[in-house]
Amino acid sequence: MSTRQEKVGELLKVEISQMLQRELKDPRIGFVTITDVEVSPDLRHARVFVSIMGEEEERQASMKALKSASGFIRSELGKRLRMRVTPDVEFRIDSSIEQGARIFELLEQIKRNESQSQED
Repeated sequence: MSTRQEKVGELLKVEISQMLQRELKDPRIGFVTITDVEVSPDLRHARVFVSIMGEEEERQASMKALKSASGFIRSELGKRLRMRVTPDVEFRIDSSIEQGARIFELLEQIKRNESQSQED
């Protein structure tokens, strides 16, 4: 990824985060965190990776709300950013945080099992 793509990605991450916190009032959007933004080399497409806390139903509702808000987000980005082309925004779930928590949980379980076997 080029330096330009990284800079645009970081800028998009900041702007979209602010929109999610302050401007989008959709009640379906739960606790959403933007974890990363990948921008295509031509800067026309942006994949926004989000982590969503909650049950599966809540995550699906949040993703539907984000997808329906992508047009609004793109138009707002067009107003705020000085770019020739405003990138299309696509939201994707980033499950790395959940996977990390699961790995941590498994490691703790192994540690407990080892300490129990040493006590026996």
